[in-house]
Amino acid sequence: MTQYRTGQLYLTGLPARMTPHEVRTHAFDPRRRGVDPAQVREFQARVADELTELNRQVRLLAQENDRLKRALRDWQTMHARECRPPNDGAW
Repeated sequence: MTQYRTGQLYLTGLPARMTPHEVRTHAFDPRRRGVDPAQVREFQARVADELTELNRQVRLLAQENDRLKRALRDWQTMHARECRPPNDGAW
């Protein structure tokens, strides 16, 4: 997880994100006219699979973002060395 320089985490104050494991293993309280447990499990599996894919995509995008930031920083450093100092004139 990324942190601010102060040490606080991004997204502070938001509820914790669910994991695919939590979705797969969540148990529901029984009711008198309950739902079909097989359908619940099937739905949980679909949601968990989608969460797994979304988490994978977020990880890949974060890695790509870091790579682009490094490339931009390197490019700026390279071109900053080539820049001439500002003119000492009135303008």
